[in-house]
Amino acid sequence: MNIHIRLPDNIRVSLLTLLIGFSFISNIQAEDIEFNTDMFDVNDKTKIDLSQFSRPGYLMPGEYSFTIYANKQTLPEQTVFYYEDPADPKNSLACLSPVLVNQLGLKKEQMSSLSWWHQGNCLALESLPGADVKADMAESAVYINIPQAYLEYSADNWDPPSRWEEGIPGILLDYNMNAQVSQQKRGGSSNSYIVGGNGVVGANLLAWRLRGDWQMRQDKRSGFAANSEFIWSRLYAYRAIKSLKSKLTMGENFLASDIFDSFRYTGISLASDTNMLPPNLRGYAPEVTGVAGSNATVIISQQGRVIYQTQVAAGPFRIQELNDALAGELDVQVKEQDGSTQFFTVSTASVPYLTRPGMVRYKLSLGRPSDWRRHVNGSMFASGEFSWGVSNGWSLYGGVTAEKNYFAPALGVGRDLLMFGAMSFDVTRSTSRLPAISGVSESGKSYNGNSYRLSYSKRFDSYNSQISFAGYRFSQEGFMSMSEYLDARTVGVRQYNSKEMYTLSFSQQFTDLGLSAYVNYYHQTYWNQPDNDRYSLSLARQFDVGRVKNLSVNLTAYRNHSSNSKDDGMYVSLSLPWGNTGTFSASGDWDNSGNNQRVSYYDRIDERSNYQVSSGWGHSGSLVSGFYSRQGDLMQVNANATYQQARYSSAGLSMQGGVTATKHGAVLHRGNQMGGTRVFVDTDSVPDIPLRGNGAIVRTNNWGQAVLTDTNSYYRSMVSVDLNALPNNAEVAQSVKQGTLTEGAIGYRAFDVVAGTKAMALIRLSDSSYPPFGATVFNSRKQQVGILNDDGDVYLSGLNPGEKLSVNWDGKIQCEVILPASLSDKQDLIMNLLLPCK
Repeated sequence: MNIHIRLPDNIRVSLLTLLIGFSFISNIQAEDIEFNTDMFDVNDKTKIDLSQFSRPGYLMPGEYSFTIYANKQTLPEQTVFYYEDPADPKNSLACLSPVLVNQLGLKKEQMSSLSWWHQGNCLALESLPGADVKADMAESAVYINIPQAYLEYSADNWDPPSRWEEGIPGILLDYNMNAQVSQQKRGGSSNSYIVGGNGVVGANLLAWRLRGDWQMRQDKRSGFAANSEFIWSRLYAYRAIKSLKSKLTMGENFLASDIFDSFRYTGISLASDTNMLPPNLRGYAPEVTGVAGSNATVIISQQGRVIYQTQVAAGPFRIQELNDALAGELDVQVKEQDGSTQFFTVSTASVPYLTRPGMVRYKLSLGRPSDWRRHVNGSMFASGEFSWGVSNGWSLYGGVTAEKNYFAPALGVGRDLLMFGAMSFDVTRSTSRLPAISGVSESGKSYNGNSYRLSYSKRFDSYNSQISFAGYRFSQEGFMSMSEYLDARTVGVRQYNSKEMYTLSFSQQFTDLGLSAYVNYYHQTYWNQPDNDRYSLSLARQFDVGRVKNLSVNLTAYRNHSSNSKDDGMYVSLSLPWGNTGTFSASGDWDNSGNNQRVSYYDRIDERSNYQVSSGWGHSGSLVSGFYSRQGDLMQVNANATYQQARYSSAGLSMQGGVTATKHGAVLHRGNQMGGTRVFVDTDSVPDIPLRGNGAIVRTNNWGQAVLTDTNSYYRSMVSVDLNALPNNAEVAQSVKQGTLTEGAIGYRAFDVVAGTKAMALIRLSDSSYPPFGATVFNSRKQQVGILNDDGDVYLSGLNPGEKLSVNWDGKIQCEVILPASLSDKQDLIMNLLLPCK
């Protein structure tokens, strides 16, 4: 077939654009394309190399690095081989390897019916009727279209397990450091400092994640010796078991149970991981709310292990970054700058234990109980639980925890009440015997009793309200949970004998009034101890007053009563916009130690930095404070300072970040979830490339590398180059990479970035002739930087001084060009650069 195009003599056609357009005409399939070279305005019609454009859809046999699209969903970038078609030597076929086919997400019955060619290394496409493969060289991509009936379930942001990536090997160190210095003036002057921190050291090898949690603290007061402590609070390893949608953990762990109380142990566990399910089937993470009377440090721990700590500004705070795998009660400390501390607990009990029809969820654990200092406490134990979706709306669940002198079976039922919410009820019976300890009256005694629990959850859509969790539990006097038993066997006496527990979390939106309300209630009674209570109420309203828009008023009141302390408080604030990004506010707080009133101004410096300055007065005198926060590429930094007349002056600094090292390099970066999933990004040694991923914005370092830690496990995450902020001397062929990573993985995303000077050049051979039209130019990194036009003209990009370029035609390198030792970086485009090709 011949293609002839007649053009007016006074029009010079961009032959390159025309040819590429012809090479991808989709409806020309059967025959090769023959170009009539008479239409080309070139001096030597023999100096034309059109082999790469002559056959539509044809790729020369060889190795190609492509991005793979399966039904418009991106798979990890990988190498694709093209081989000669055994049935037609003039044609070539894409080789879909077994590794690639496994990532397509085919159903099991479809996988079993596949056939292969090229010694079993390539998929025979005819075994997938209706499927087709197309390559797009301009986009460096392969598009695979498969009938949806052949595929497993997938969603817009979730991939089936066959597409999950285990990541690359590497090591990591995440840290969260806090430092505070203060001078107290009450009862004489004294100086003190506190340095604390926690973090995770880890290593990834194939599917295994090795982790070590550490925490440290050092404090010094005038007249006292310094106290220092550094401990490894937890050493463990885990991996995903994709086929079971479960997580295997070995080492030191906490019992994560929906039925039994949590306790620490050393051993092994295998548990269904709801994070591996589609997003609409996953659980929720607990949140911690409270009020800070000043710039304060919030520390969240469980049985002595620090889980999370951060510095917050004065006023209400809400922490929602906790892992949804936490179970049991969390201990919360709010350390104020004047030395006072709030203590309270948060229950992480989940919503009713419901499972979809036909599904079974389970958790199995085996080991020996131990404390956070690795002291063994008790004999070997075993624990197991399950939840079975019996039918639509009904779930049966239960389990057992057993040790040499402790046995506790449990059985419960959950019911979806449809328009009335969801409810579950279960009964646990424990039988236990304390070891005999000389001189301890209760030692050697046996105890038994029942514990009854009722849980309820409901969202009232018509009223814009939700009961996130409501629960009631009653335990007989002889009942002991496993954690209570372990405490009692250590000292020989029951210290906390639980009786009743009430929990409630309720939110309400009054849309017409612009008012929202949030209530949290926790009440715990004991057979042998005073009651514990925690109440909190938050109200927020937005409104307008004349020309002043978006005013807001907030009220938070709380009560913490325990056997050792009573702490009541209230916080009120009024805020109004000020300028383009600022907010002016007036607030007051009252607690047992007195009251404070202050005026504050908050503003953003840029999209990464913000600050707040405050001034006010309290029962002991005037005060002034400031708070600054910045999310940098290397770390997140918070700094604060406070001065209160006649009481104290204080300054604090916190830094959160990490370092991730792989075979590709080591990168300092800011942190997110300690030891969690992250993406190592490589921009081919080109620095200062702006990247976006899950809301985070970073730039590559001097070596063209960056790490994005804001990455969710088992979600399809996207990393993209911000083309609007790309440096003028850089170009990127494909700006988006996607993939799904397993928990704790280090993903790897490489972008083919061409950086350097741009030029219009003339390439000449040693005999003063020029390479044929259509010849391609590659740099030393095998990136294509130009295609020759007629008379050896070429537009080149990404040029660097002294770099060697290769000129290819007829399928091989024909000559090489060495760029000048200096290239002007003051021009956007260098004109008429003469380059000899030898």
